[in-house]
Amino acid sequence: MRRVNDKGQAQSQVQVIARAAAILRALEDEGDGLSLGQIAQRVSLARSTVQRIVAALEAEKFVIAASPTGRVRLGPTILRLAGSARTDFVAVARPFLSQLSNELKETVDLSVIKKDHLVFIDQVIGSQRLRAVSAVGETFPLHCTANGKAYLAGLDDAAVARLIGTTYEQRTPHTITRLDELLRDLKTVRKTGVAIDREEHTQGICAAGIVTRDPLGNVVAVSVPVPAQRFASHQREIVAKLLATKDALERYLLADAA
Repeated sequence: MRRVNDKGQAQSQVQVIARAAAILRALEDEGDGLSLGQIAQRVSLARSTVQRIVAALEAEKFVIAASPTGRVRLGPTILRLAGSARTDFVAVARPFLSQLSNELKETVDLSVIKKDHLVFIDQVIGSQRLRAVSAVGETFPLHCTANGKAYLAGLDDAAVARLIGTTYEQRTPHTITRLDELLRDLKTVRKTGVAIDREEHTQGICAAGIVTRDPLGNVVAVSVPVPAQRFASHQREIVAKLLATKDALERYLLADAA
């Protein structure tokens, strides 16, 4: 009788988990759900394989039926876990944001990427009398914000064009409105690790931003918005402390995972 050794069995189990994760990612932001055939096409698996994995995910309510015709969408279990992980990450990141804000006396924002825009999920307000403040839950475009450009710098040029197109809304006289200009800016971001918004989103406000990842691998951004009249003289310090905060947060998450 043929037997599968422990190593082969472990590899098979890992493969199933990877395939299940790919299916869950394919369903992200698909509120109306996808058919098994659509999922199979997106994850490059046989429809029969997708059907087996979806059935197992459905049994645990990681996915649920989205229509009587067989479409499925993310279910309450995965949504509850994702919500818990995000809440936990905000709590973990908060002391690092607070320390950065205290050191700079400026506002510090935490945001996540949702398709072609940012959503602010936390903020520590700076102690300066003249300061930049945005509402948690507010959305911002990617092409003209420090945190948005920090995210775009992690994509290749073709992926940037696919995500946000080749021409953009002009928010201020300083806004980059063409892909070629944006790609030149992103080259600098890739070298330095920090993106700069020079009054591109809001006149009178500049910002510096970086990106990192939460424990689930989702991209999150930390940014420091500053009134334009004091940004230039403090830019070097803001960038240095922002990079130090990123390093400290990533080291903490790595140690916690271990």
